[in-house]
Amino acid sequence: MDWIQTVVLALIQGLSEFLPISSSAHLILPSQILGWQDQGLAFDVAVHVGSLLAVVLYFRQDVSQLFFAWLKSCPQLVTRPAAIAPDGKLAWMIILATIPAGLAGLVFKDFIEAELRSTMVIAVTTIGFGLLLGFSDRFARSDQGMTSLTWRAALIIGLSQALALIPGTSRSGITMTAALFLGLSRDTAARFSFLLSIPLISAAGLLLGKELYETGTPAEWDTIILGTVLSFISAYCCIHLFLKVLDKMGFAPFVIYRLALGVILLALHFTA
Repeated sequence: MDWIQTVVLALIQGLSEFLPISSSAHLILPSQILGWQDQGLAFDVAVHVGSLLAVVLYFRQDVSQLFFAWLKSCPQLVTRPAAIAPDGKLAWMIILATIPAGLAGLVFKDFIEAELRSTMVIAVTTIGFGLLLGFSDRFARSDQGMTSLTWRAALIIGLSQALALIPGTSRSGITMTAALFLGLSRDTAARFSFLLSIPLISAAGLLLGKELYETGTPAEWDTIILGTVLSFISAYCCIHLFLKVLDKMGFAPFVIYRLALGVILLALHFTA
């Protein structure tokens, strides 16, 4: 990878990981338009690490509170479940909501990589799930805070997250869509989606790292460091700005953007 490719792909990963616009839809464009080769496992690990560091640092206070509340709740889960503090319950809800996507990834990973990474599939899911996001933002009664989140709602959001394994869906987009339909406010839907990304990105990074270790691929450290740093900076700025303007503008701009992107991908597919 040359430095231009590294910069572009790292910025794309960092910006699209947490916005409801589908990172896979964006990462396919450079290869389709510019003919770039796959960036490789080492770079995938690097940008995942950058994105993970960004979300953990941004929500460092929440992550710290949830972690220690979870540790405290572990013995209470068996002896006194009713006594578990709200942060402890939220931590367990995040774990519960992570399980469906983790299991689906283990079962369907090979099938998805072999059958569902085409431009047509990504175009259709980019448009379809974009419309669903717009519908949830426009018509769902969404005004509840994090304290109103139930075990049932957390599981439904987790099941929806499993759909994000289909390229073009957008992990953040589908979880926010589900949260809006369940009555959570825009800000709460976004924050829960971001917190929910931490265990999933961690697991994906570990699996990629294991695969990288097993293949014995030599590391290009300049590319890895640059990719990690750029992914971290772009992801951190993206989270901050997104939460600042979400209540003012809603999800409509992202829906419109997804529709336009889907049309471009369809055009690429039929003119290839």
